[in-house]
Amino acid sequence: MSEFTPAAIKPIVGVVALDALDIRVGTIERVEEIPRSDKLMKLAVNFGDHSRTILAGIKKERENPREIEGRQALFVVNLEPRKMAGEVSEGMLFDIGYADGVTPVLSVPERPVPNGTRAG
Repeated sequence: MSEFTPAAIKPIVGVVALDALDIRVGTIERVEEIPRSDKLMKLAVNFGDHSRTILAGIKKERENPREIEGRQALFVVNLEPRKMAGEVSEGMLFDIGYADGVTPVLSVPERPVPNGTRAG
């Protein structure tokens, strides 16, 4: 592993700000190309009681983006839907590393849990 210097800690927030985020476990059922994008892939994610389309900028980060099919990961599910590359994303993949310039990895539960389980 190469040398890494952690970023400065962000300003303090109250627990109310953290409680506003709805972070849940979902299973990535499908990963599909988005032809109009160099970096986005379309994920079909099962949250137990429903499925969502989540766009994630993983096309260049992984040799084979489809390798995450069938894996559980954390997602922010209460973000306003956002249109990107002609597709609508209904949440955000909660990965580790991107903000620090580290090749991102999935944020995953240590063992399988029911889809839709909340983090926090």
